[in-house]
Formats: sequence, structure tokens, C-alpha cells
Amino acid sequence: MEDLAPGLPGGVNVEIDVTWHDALTVVDCGQNLQKIGCPQCGALIDTEWWADLLEAHCDDGFATLAVVVPCCGAATSLDALEYDWPCGFARFEIAIWNPERAWFSDEELTAVGDALGHPVQQVRAHI
Repeated sequence: MEDLAPGLPGGVNVEIDVTWHDALTVVDCGQNLQKIGCPQCGALIDTEWWADLLEAHCDDGFATLAVVVPCCGAATSLDALEYDWPCGFARFEIAIWNPERAWFSDEELTAVGDALGHPVQQVRAHI
């Protein structure tokens, strides 16, 4: 990860944190989240519903990603919702603070996933 986000000479220091979570934990894009769509009916899901869900699971994580969406009452999975700015769920997270670069390419993400032995997803957060 240090090779992919070395920072800029004289810029803000890049910090890399690696975290193992005891349960599935949301990896949220923070203020980048614009909207959430329902994969069943296509309606927009109120971001307050999402915020309440995160609040309810902030201490213990998620035992399951199964959920009933408020728009149409369909049973689905939290990772199937259509997030405008990506969000994800993980038991392992690599956070790169102040990467001083644009999105990682598909090839870079594949290389990281190959090195870890598991596919990875990129979530860019604005806090």
C-alpha cells in the first residue's frame, strides 16, 4: 500500500492503518454518500434510515447483512444496496489517510486482492 500511496514530497504524511474487526463492520464513505438506491424497486432509500442503522450497529457490528428495505419492504442484503459513492462491509480494513492521489485503478485493486488472497473494494471517505 505504501507503494500505491507514497504521498507527495513536502505534503501531508500518508498514514496507513490496518484493522481486524470482530464482526462485519461498515466501511462508510462518510460525507461522500449522495444517495442509496433499492436493488429491488429502484426507489431512493432515506439516508436517515441508513444513519439509524449504522448507529444501531456501531458498537457490535453486523451479525448478518440481511435487511428489509423501507421503500418496498423487500428482503435484500446491505451489500446489495446501490450506494452513490461506494460503501462496503468488512472484517478486515486497510485505511489510507491523505493518500494524495485519485482512485486506485482496477489493476491496482486486483494486485492488492491477489497479494491478500481475497478480492478488495475501494471506499473513499470524506470525514
